Amino acid sequence: FTGGLSAADEARLGAEEHKKIVPQFGGVYDDPALAAYVSSVGTLLARTSETPDLKFTFTVLNSPIVNAFALPGGYVYVTRGLLALAGDEAELAGVLAHEIGHVTARHAAERYGQTVTAQILQLGIGVLTGNRALTRATGIVSQIALRSFSREQEHEADLLGIRYLARAGYDPGAMAGFLEKLLADSRLEAELSGEPGRADEFNIMQTHPRTIDRVRAAMAAAGVSAVAQPMRARDIYLAKIDGLLYGDDPDEGFIRGRRFLHPKLRFAFEVPAGFRLVNTSRAVLAKGPDGAVIVFDRARKPFAGAMTAYLTRVWAQGVALSDVEAITINGLAAATGWTRLNTRRGVRDVRLVAIRSDDDAIYRMLFVTTPAQTTALELDLRRTTYSFRRLSPAEAAALKPLRLRIHTVRPGETVTGLAAHMAFPDHRLERFLVLNGLARDARLTPGDKVKLVLEQGEEP
Repeated sequence: FTGGLSAADEARLGAEEHKKIVPQFGGVYDDPALAAYVSSVGTLLARTSETPDLKFTFTVLNSPIVNAFALPGGYVYVTRGLLALAGDEAELAGVLAHEIGHVTARHAAERYGQTVTAQILQLGIGVLTGNRALTRATGIVSQIALRSFSREQEHEADLLGIRYLARAGYDPGAMAGFLEKLLADSRLEAELSGEPGRADEFNIMQTHPRTIDRVRAAMAAAGVSAVAQPMRARDIYLAKIDGLLYGDDPDEGFIRGRRFLHPKLRFAFEVPAGFRLVNTSRAVLAKGPDGAVIVFDRARKPFAGAMTAYLTRVWAQGVALSDVEAITINGLAAATGWTRLNTRRGVRDVRLVAIRSDDDAIYRMLFVTTPAQTTALELDLRRTTYSFRRLSPAEAAALKPLRLRIHTVRPGETVTGLAAHMAFPDHRLERFLVLNGLARDARLTPGDKVKLVLEQGEEP
């Protein structure tokens, strides 16, 4: 049942929603050569499908989140975060084949026919705060594409994808191999967030509920013949992603441990120990212990009046704030106030801080804590408030983005030695192992190629 949608209807809907969904994921990643490469792999797979004449559009999104999805009409998306995690062309092909399977089986189109009231499940603010009011709805088809598919639909997409992989000459086992990396990455992200029990909420497993056993069962049920000399194309793939932007885009600012620094807008602040920063296109989030949350953003419009007036008349209009006062933060005019709210998760204290920068932009911090946390974290959150400062031109110029670099192992180099070069303040070994799909006891051989994350311009 597809609600009477014709192929032309699907193409029209996909084209309309494509324009809406791309900005939600950081826009298109600016690397024409990489885009052409991904498109060539996807096109090869699509030509082996049941709809070889359908025009597919493959897009690399400028998002560090590991994600992939598809819209009706042949629109398939992968993020640069997913490209960084994949280990070879066959694993990328496995992801694309699965999404092509969703398109050819018309899964998103079926949903459109069944419901037009779907709610988006978007990684970011909603996951971290539990408050869907903080998420921004996209178009209805985009919402449907990002919702979890049923187990039956995932199985069908795996069946189809495995067939496309085999027909194109790839190793069908690459689909299960990448899923193992995906699960390892999910567990690491959950550990870094301080919530290891919520691993499925930190990547595409939230919208693609699959297990390795189910994928292997689909491989057995697909009925494909063994592929003679199947393609993996590891060296080609690694050469294509060498230099890939990793983590935050410079336009969105950088996370460096507990600090957030924006080289273009020239500001910085630091969150307390125990809080983990997450950068999204709309806000910077920091999730702390027991559900404590800090939300930082920039007001869309300037305000010429006093900062206390901005707080009460603009940002918190209609909210009864207590203890509103004007303050100065590192020479910048600011104001603060707080209120107590009853939420779905219980009583929460909400403190608002608004800061006018020297370029007249208004930056905002929102602290959400339980009453007990408000007292316990008072000094730490005050330090975060007063850590906001302007960066000098020299400081801003010194900030460099992170890049994925492909390194050829030299004699004597070890897993732990190379992991020490990873440009992170913590969990360097764990990040290195997950990024490269390696076990903790792995041994490297000279000539092996591994992925490292380094600051731009650095060499291992």
